[in-house]
Amino acid sequence: MASEKLNEAKVTYADENKENLQDGGLGLEILQIIKESQQQHGLRHGDYQRYRGYCSRRLRRLRKTLGFKMGNRHKFIGKKVTVELLSDNRYLLLVLMEAERAWSYAMQLKQEANTEPRKRFHLLARLRKAAKHSEKLEKLCESPRVDAKTKLEAQAYTAYLSGMVEFELQEWKRAMEAFNKCKTIYEKLASAFTEELAVLYRQRVDEISPNIRYCAYNIDDPNAIKDLMQMRLTGGGGGMMAEKLESLITQARTKQAATMSEVEWRGRTVPVKIDKARIFLLGLADNEAAIAQATNEETKEHLYETLLVECRDTIQAVREELKNEAKQRERSSDVDSGKVSNLQFLHSYLTYIKLCTLVKRNESMAHTLQAKLKQPESDENKRGPHPQDLIRLYDIILQSLAELSTLQGLEDDHTFQKEVALKMLVYKAYRCFFIAQSYVLVKKWSEALVLYERVLKYAKEVQSKAKNLNNSLKDLPDIQELIAEVNAEKYSLQAAAILDTDEMAEVPTQQQVKDNTPLCDHLETFRLDPALVGKQPNLVQFPPDFQPIPCKPLFFDLALNHVAFPPLDDKVEQKGKGGLTGYIKGIFGFGS
Repeated sequence: MASEKLNEAKVTYADENKENLQDGGLGLEILQIIKESQQQHGLRHGDYQRYRGYCSRRLRRLRKTLGFKMGNRHKFIGKKVTVELLSDNRYLLLVLMEAERAWSYAMQLKQEANTEPRKRFHLLARLRKAAKHSEKLEKLCESPRVDAKTKLEAQAYTAYLSGMVEFELQEWKRAMEAFNKCKTIYEKLASAFTEELAVLYRQRVDEISPNIRYCAYNIDDPNAIKDLMQMRLTGGGGGMMAEKLESLITQARTKQAATMSEVEWRGRTVPVKIDKARIFLLGLADNEAAIAQATNEETKEHLYETLLVECRDTIQAVREELKNEAKQRERSSDVDSGKVSNLQFLHSYLTYIKLCTLVKRNESMAHTLQAKLKQPESDENKRGPHPQDLIRLYDIILQSLAELSTLQGLEDDHTFQKEVALKMLVYKAYRCFFIAQSYVLVKKWSEALVLYERVLKYAKEVQSKAKNLNNSLKDLPDIQELIAEVNAEKYSLQAAAILDTDEMAEVPTQQQVKDNTPLCDHLETFRLDPALVGKQPNLVQFPPDFQPIPCKPLFFDLALNHVAFPPLDDKVEQKGKGGLTGYIKGIFGFGS
């Protein structure tokens, strides 16, 4: 309540300043006021009841401030805002809030009319009431006291609400004329004022354009249906127009459904007798093309959700037929031949479409989160994406693939089972990769390293099995890119683990060095050694151990054993002839 009053004070102060700047004329930023009020009071979430309550409270405060009360608590005395009272722009704001209150009540009734059709009559009455208040505002703005810009905005606002009334009454030509008038005025205003106001006017034009195209389609304009389909791709036409557009597309497919009688899948042709299944299968290609051409993630997400809702409704319709078929089989006491019936196979096909769409949607969301994960965080207070968010998405993908392998009628299709198993390996690798990254964030280096090795193991299995299934990896994430990223992350992780000395005590013991082996002896293996970053790192063993080396070679004369020496008997005998004399001479050196 306090914030509402503060915003009103700001608007009133701004409006009073604009009065002085615009040659003394009364001014009111009609579109800006209603857009800000709607965004701040419920319409951001589609809560029309909250916005209606805000309009009622603001009307009460305005009447109290202006002294423009409708009698007292005992008696009602109606008063009308006349040209003579236009001494303050808040009288114009009073009429504007009355129109907004009636419009918001009409939109609230429109939401409730989906389940209670009788409320449509009340809806039309409130829309007419809103248009009546807007016409009153336009007449008041014709006064010379009001500036030209406010007059144009009042005309555009009246044209918009009149177009809404005619649109609900399905008076397509008159609705189109009113919307075109509104569009023209806002385009002129956008070209005449500042860029800030021009953006607001262009947004209003974008909101009106889908209604104009839809009216043109109902007037049998041949180009309108193409414009509407293109509008669906670009995400235009929210709220009321979105429902109209979906019903239009459903009507177009219903007309074509009569030409469809069967569908072929996994080498088996199945007749399609259920109208809802025909309509869905006819629009499947268009929906997939629309998703492929979607320009932004929000539009793509909306198209995925629309496709999944249609698929679930179709599966439910087929399931009801399956129940009736089972009851008829019990009554006729037919013997089950073991072969899956056509209706059951159609159910499996639709379930396959639903599960594949779920996989694609979650994969698209995962790609978006991965891109955001790589971007630096601009705002520290705002929570950004985390690896845990991606883990959850890949869990859902793996669960969907597990359900695919259990579809009835495909148990003996070995090619299909191999394709599903291969896809599960790919997504397991990606899931394991982001689990490892979540461990890196909490500095659990050894667990992260083991998980990175597991990723490489899954990737090698995928590469070995993909040789026999060439087309299976066409729609899957690039496994080669994942391998390169894992290798890069491993080296970064090892460096971070070595430098992280503060957390060494928390590292599990299996990756720590348990002996005194120096670093030079295990360069090919990664270990976490706290001593490496300390004051005495164990790099090499000093002094080094003795090692055997070859010494200087020795040469042995082996041929001497085989040499025959000459006889020396004669020389020995001569030496012995000296006798005692010779011996004595030898002692005293006379014989030398």
